[in-house]
Amino acid sequence: MKYLSVLIMLLLVGCSSSTSEWKELFDGKSLSGWDGDPKFWSVKNGVIHGETTKDKVTKGNTFAIYTGENKDKSPVEFSDFEVKVQYKILAHNSGFQYRSFKLPGDNDGWRVGGYQADFDYKNNWAGTNYGEKFRGILAKRGEKAEITGTEKVKKGKRVREVAARNVEAIGDPAELAKAIMKDEWNEMHIIAKGNHMVQKINGVVMSEIIDNDMKGRRMSGLFAIQIHQGPPMVIQVRSVKVKEL
Repeated sequence: MKYLSVLIMLLLVGCSSSTSEWKELFDGKSLSGWDGDPKFWSVKNGVIHGETTKDKVTKGNTFAIYTGENKDKSPVEFSDFEVKVQYKILAHNSGFQYRSFKLPGDNDGWRVGGYQADFDYKNNWAGTNYGEKFRGILAKRGEKAEITGTEKVKKGKRVREVAARNVEAIGDPAELAKAIMKDEWNEMHIIAKGNHMVQKINGVVMSEIIDNDMKGRRMSGLFAIQIHQGPPMVIQVRSVKVKEL
């Protein structure tokens, strides 16, 4: 009887953990719970609105970071989860950071590194898993990549750390891009469980990684939305829903 009780308890715990509910991280009215440079970030017409112009530029990539109810504006961290981000990009380049970290050193306080689910206006990179300040390209759209370690690559006088990868094709990048709607709302769906990460757009798998780089990989971290330096751009996000696994 004792063992039966334990078994029932374990089954109940398993059921409760597998039925975790979705939580919306944007209230649809304000930037409450998000921390970004107010020069670039606002809420317009019920969506998070990030914008640069010819007269209002950023000298580096800058981010709106999810801080939740933390009064000190420290980031909320997530480990294993699914997150769905409804976005519209109207120019240039952006992305959604996860399992990420604030960059140290002298900067404006809104600089982030880590895994990034890319989306860009021309759909050259949308769906790519890019390591922002974090080993570079991890898996392009249409790739499943095993990350085996980190290599140092010299380019001119600069030495960069990049991911060592074993890659297999899971789809044609041009065909996969047809699932992404230009000038319309799209949904990026990221599933991160252990060292396995899958990125989908509008229900279609765009890229996948198995991160076996035990020294370089990250198993938890923050969420953030990117504004990329360079030409004027607009990124809009109307929903960020997370379900912890």
